[in-house]
Amino acid sequence: MEPLTIGAFARLSRLSPKALRLYDELALLRPHRVDPETGYRYYTVGQLGRARLVAWLRRLGMPLAGIRAVCDLEPDEAAREIGAYWARVEAETAVRRDLAAFLVDQLTGTTDAPEREPTMTLELRHAALTDRGLVRPSNQDTLYAGRRLLAVADGFGPAGLAASGAAVGALRYLDEAPSVPVDGELGELGVLGALEDAVRSAGAAVAELAGGTNGTTLTALLWTGSRLALAHIGDSRAYLLRGGELYRITQDHRVSPRDLLLSKALTGGAEVVPDLRLHEPLPGDRYLLCSDGLTEAVPDARIRELLASASGPEELVAAARGAGAPDNVTCVVADVSVLAA
Repeated sequence: MEPLTIGAFARLSRLSPKALRLYDELALLRPHRVDPETGYRYYTVGQLGRARLVAWLRRLGMPLAGIRAVCDLEPDEAAREIGAYWARVEAETAVRRDLAAFLVDQLTGTTDAPEREPTMTLELRHAALTDRGLVRPSNQDTLYAGRRLLAVADGFGPAGLAASGAAVGALRYLDEAPSVPVDGELGELGVLGALEDAVRSAGAAVAELAGGTNGTTLTALLWTGSRLALAHIGDSRAYLLRGGELYRITQDHRVSPRDLLLSKALTGGAEVVPDLRLHEPLPGDRYLLCSDGLTEAVPDARIRELLASASGPEELVAAARGAGAPDNVTCVVADVSVLAA
């Protein structure tokens, strides 16, 4: 069969000639032949399958680097990678949807926050514990539990402990800084902005470490006096126990649900935007921040039982150790209660 001109191939593949030239330059879709004198590109019918896959993946919004990786995989592996990519998109879309809804509510004054007595003053009490576990030679987790700030970071790489320590250290000023917005007009927006700025500083602190294989997760709660602002990157988690039911309030940033490779982490590379949310706590709520050393060893049902029975971080760590504790285990448990008069 005669080779197809770039114009004919563009019509059949539904890719523009401009896109075909770009994909050639990126080694994503090479022509079958290039005329040495005119530089004109020719394609074959057999290349239509790859071309159409590229077009569909572009419509899906997949970055070019991801498309190149998918096109080089066997069909089953390519299908799994596309599924994993879309799971990440859905998770990130859900976070953006929640943030958009929050902004609309705050700017229009139509928030559906749980009702509580207008004169009720809340306080946050917490306990924290980190443990090396039973397998790892050292503990690369870092925790912080202060007056206003709670944070858990799970480091990885040769300098994992330094990475997690640097990330948490970059947030510590939020615990006492008088300039951090608290309750008041637009305070909700201000506290999320302050928390996001602190996470960016954490990324910069991790970037100063030598080597590109070091990094850390980071999950933090910042207490405003009546609300909790949440920032999250990685696969450490935050949970809420309310009315006996356990809710996971973070989304794991993993390449796919089945593996432990992270799609988001503080590594000192490209700047990563954290998931941000604002929570309206109620008396009796229990919040848990933990590294994946807990959640990989202890199922959510057991975590719920322990939190519902008023167990603290010691019992959670003991449960992980009882299950073999193959990783470092870090837990911060915070209880919301009415401040006594």
